Amino acid sequence: MSKELTSRSEDYSQWYNDLIIKGSLADYSAVRGCMVIKPYGFALWENMRDQLDRMFKETGHQNAYFPLFVPKSLFEAEEKNAEGFAKECAVVTHYRLKTDPSSPGKLMVDPEAKLEEELVVRPTSEAIIWNTYKDWIQSYRDLPILINQWANVVRWEMRTRLFLRTAEFLWQEGHTAHASKEEAIEETEKMLEVYATFAEDFMALPVIRGIKTPGERFAGAEETYCIEALMQDGKALQAGTSHFLGQNFAKAFDVKFLSKENKQEYVWATSWGVSTRLIGALVMAHSDDSGLVLPPRIAPLQVVIVPIYKGEEQKTQIGEKADELIKKFKAAGIRVKYDDNENTRPGWKFAEYELKGVPVRIALGARDLGASVVEVARRDTKEKTSVPLEGIETYIINLLEEIQQNLYNRALKFREENTIEVDNWNEFVRLLDEKPGFLSAHWDGTAETEEAIKEKTKATIRCIPLHNKKEEGRCILTGRPSSQRVIFARAY
Repeated sequence: MSKELTSRSEDYSQWYNDLIIKGSLADYSAVRGCMVIKPYGFALWENMRDQLDRMFKETGHQNAYFPLFVPKSLFEAEEKNAEGFAKECAVVTHYRLKTDPSSPGKLMVDPEAKLEEELVVRPTSEAIIWNTYKDWIQSYRDLPILINQWANVVRWEMRTRLFLRTAEFLWQEGHTAHASKEEAIEETEKMLEVYATFAEDFMALPVIRGIKTPGERFAGAEETYCIEALMQDGKALQAGTSHFLGQNFAKAFDVKFLSKENKQEYVWATSWGVSTRLIGALVMAHSDDSGLVLPPRIAPLQVVIVPIYKGEEQKTQIGEKADELIKKFKAAGIRVKYDDNENTRPGWKFAEYELKGVPVRIALGARDLGASVVEVARRDTKEKTSVPLEGIETYIINLLEEIQQNLYNRALKFREENTIEVDNWNEFVRLLDEKPGFLSAHWDGTAETEEAIKEKTKATIRCIPLHNKKEEGRCILTGRPSSQRVIFARAY
């Protein structure tokens, strides 16, 4: 089965699509630009979601849910936000269908069922949430409000790609309200670090923490913080964002509070989110020409046991031993499956679980039982080892951690080898074409130069790294003075 995959070197884009479909993560749907997330892909998202949800709650946040529909007048209230998302909005204008009198069996929009006010299908929820917060906030005693919601959003993308860019996708969006600017900025930076920690500790994905340029900021934000990751084809992928919204939404929706000094003041705000795009990042950062490679901490299955036997007697003996192993593994918190499906041969199963990126595969045969050993294969390196059954659960726990760390180290090494300081324009252009990756270069700080570089090369400023060292230099394009390097790349 793995041989059916297009290789990365042949066509990286097709390899990615093949892997999503054949790895049973998702499928195309009847709705243009939308996808069906299959059970295996959704199990992966659930593991990611559950870890993030735990981290959110540990930092004091609570979950809530707000409507999918946003009245157009509310959406328009914060002008920059409305303008930034306007081209991607789906809009509900009617609320009923009726039988088409000119074509029996067909339905048509009932012209008499037009809504009094059009509804925007949420591309993001700031408008509906801040309209609600107006009723919740009167005094400093009502602050802070620390709320997150797990939801779907719709952004009517013209060019779509499974997980990376779809018209509808799943995500979480945090929306917090604070009494001071300092507290809101602290929240923004805290949530960026939550995202970065999750990416590195669970996804085994090294990220650069940074700030977006004004031209790349979230519409309606005063500052956008981000984590940027490098994919195996040398393109960047924005893996998460955290926005300091200042008082923009509070002013748009007239959300004030009575301060401790007995003064009416506008509330300070943040918003932050990650989406199912993280699954795309995971696939492109770690997988190979044989299939998915999934970090053990979030893999739907961590271990699969495949029996190898001849006859019912051997099958029964191996099944009994497998039951013992499964009990030990589950007691140790290991997600395990025993695949005793008789309709497929062991070789097919090996290829199938390699394609699906299961971190550890155990082959359990009659000869192995006689010697009290099993064959253990690790997905990241494809190495096979004969391991004693005695204490196998401890060995597997340690192996899973070793695989997790190895995937991170491998991705970090790749990023380091593909992050290059560039001071010459011709070299900058050549590297983008011949050896794409993160290019660290000087920029004169103007929007005009940023746009000119994008037009000439299709590379964007991914971020200004946090805690960036100051370094005098000359802009890569204009030669004007610059005080620090920024990260350029072509991106998804």
